[in-house]
Amino acid sequence: MNASEPVRAIGLAGPTASGKSALALAAAVRWPLEIVSVDSALVYRGMDIGTAKPSAAERASVPHHLIDIREPTEAYSAAQFVADARRLVGEINARGRLALLVGGTMLYFKALIDGIDAMPAADPAVRAAIDERAAAHGWPALHAELAQVDPVTAARLKPNDAQRIQRALEVWQLSGEPISAFHGRQAVQGMALPLLALMPQDRAWLHRRIAQRFDAMLADGFLDEVRRLRARGDLDPALPAMRCVGYRQAWTALDEHGDALQPGGPGWDVLRDTGIAATRQLAKRQITWLRSMPHRAVACDAPDALARGLAALGEMAAPA
Repeated sequence: MNASEPVRAIGLAGPTASGKSALALAAAVRWPLEIVSVDSALVYRGMDIGTAKPSAAERASVPHHLIDIREPTEAYSAAQFVADARRLVGEINARGRLALLVGGTMLYFKALIDGIDAMPAADPAVRAAIDERAAAHGWPALHAELAQVDPVTAARLKPNDAQRIQRALEVWQLSGEPISAFHGRQAVQGMALPLLALMPQDRAWLHRRIAQRFDAMLADGFLDEVRRLRARGDLDPALPAMRCVGYRQAWTALDEHGDALQPGGPGWDVLRDTGIAATRQLAKRQITWLRSMPHRAVACDAPDALARGLAALGEMAAPA
């Protein structure tokens, strides 16, 4: 993507179950566009039901990108997303199409819009060594270790925040500098990306949608999907893929109840309740992120939300 050329791209964000995919597909009927997924779970192959991945028919109707590009054993970072998204926007624009970046991973949107700090890339060997120490001593012990070398970062992390403690220690070991020292050093400049946000006026509406969608996932075989992932033998609940909302709760329930975990059986109601509760918490975090970012909002629970969303996208896509 040439920085001197105008970028034709729009971000479409919102909490889970707010109707982003339906709006994106309706927009693809009206305008020549391609969809770039902004979702940290959709990158993983074999994780379809629990991520509400677009169906084969939907993906055939309009090009989708950044879906099924990693195995669940592999990591995918915000920095990798930014590099992939910038490349794809350039390629889509070169085909004379609008790039519609759709999803709910607000960290990815923020990294793309604000830019990426110039910190060291992930190192699998260093991460493995940190994980071994954590397995032996526990993450609170590594949090205490982090407090010695990077007290600023340690102060804002909980003692069991494994992913962030690991990354902060990794950066320290690779660079000799605290991760906080890299904030503001931009390796990749931000992109001017107008953002349309689907926001509920009534939080109870969103909660009902979340419950309905989780129930639909269970009915569609979500638990069998998690059983297949467990049967691979190379996955564990500490991996980023298995920490995704829904998958973490299902993994725990299967650990506790095994084959007895069936509709109406022991643990089923707990799985449903914890899965819905975790998804509601995710939606709350997504809304908090969105409120801190410049955006144009459309009420996703309005009776004419789809029409409003299409009108807004049409205005945002119009040449200046």
